Amino acid sequence: YMANVAMVVTNACDPDPRVINSARWLVEAGHSVTIHAYDRQHSSQLESDIDGVLISRYHLGKSPYGGLVKTALGLKKFTKKAISLISKSKPDVIICHDADTLKVGCSIKKSLGIPLVLDMHDLQHTWVLMPNPDSLFRKIVSRRMKKIFLNKLTNVDLIITSSGSIENGKYPGFKEWLSSFGFESTVIENRPIKTIQIPQPEENSWTVSHIGRIRDVNSIELLLEAIQIIPKAQRPKLLIAGDGTSWRKVEEIIENFSQEHGIKYDIKGSYQKEDLEKLLKETNVMYALYDPARGNINEGALPVKMFDAASFGIPTIVNSNCLMAEICENEKLGVSVEWGKSKALSEALLSQRNIRVKLEKTAHQFREVYLSKFHTLLEL
Repeated sequence: YMANVAMVVTNACDPDPRVINSARWLVEAGHSVTIHAYDRQHSSQLESDIDGVLISRYHLGKSPYGGLVKTALGLKKFTKKAISLISKSKPDVIICHDADTLKVGCSIKKSLGIPLVLDMHDLQHTWVLMPNPDSLFRKIVSRRMKKIFLNKLTNVDLIITSSGSIENGKYPGFKEWLSSFGFESTVIENRPIKTIQIPQPEENSWTVSHIGRIRDVNSIELLLEAIQIIPKAQRPKLLIAGDGTSWRKVEEIIENFSQEHGIKYDIKGSYQKEDLEKLLKETNVMYALYDPARGNINEGALPVKMFDAASFGIPTIVNSNCLMAEICENEKLGVSVEWGKSKALSEALLSQRNIRVKLEKTAHQFREVYLSKFHTLLEL
């Protein structure tokens, strides 16, 4: 039968390709989908329709990403409002994206008696640690979030997640993290729908880009150290795009570095989906190295920017000794470098300068799995 589906996500869903892709698959299969999105920065229109997927955005006063108190208060407001509006719309299924929407999901499941799906793109409790992994307060908050999350998971009827170990691979993904606590899940990787071959930017200069939420200053500092090692005549231009708590700090660091070392750079704030293509057209190499102490690298997070870049033929530099490195090297999407090794990073950047890659595996490969899991759930 045709289901009325409510999805919940705590960003503005503009863009959030993973959420839209799965919603689009459901609409193509004949269901109706409304995404309840929390637009914390009031940056997008209240309602939009993308290929038949309705997005309903909540404006509840501005609230930051990645803060502690203000972020938590904003989420509380969103949770309350979403529960009340979704209850009235009487969906047949509720799909929650990430842990911070589960409170909504569990409440709706209880009151309406409908199946609850969790799509886990990330380990939410690790984000609290990012600004300062050594802070005792943040460690306690993180541990508590993890405990609450695992408790709520027992209410979930179907878990979808964004990474899992590869065949004969040695590194775990989120699927293995979940099964270590006794939860089964289905892997749907966060890949783009289509690939586009674009001409390489012109020869004489080249650009290294960091596109996406700026979540820690350390990775930018490592990049600058590596660029300093590159002989002056061969140094790339820097392109940084994305919002996040560290944005201002990063801007300051790069400005100072540029004055000292005469390097060209371009820093933009948050961007919409249509800007992404423009940003990628200027890019030679994508930079996706993260401090493994801050978050979920070793648990198997996969940087979406690696797949996005590859879909345009652009290689990515990623962390070594983890799942993203295995996938990157297996599919020839770039190279991996050990965290903290600026010399190796500078060599990797230069080695990828004129390389073009090809993304063979796109979101399409996961569509059937997603729909069959969803339809099995409806039949229960």
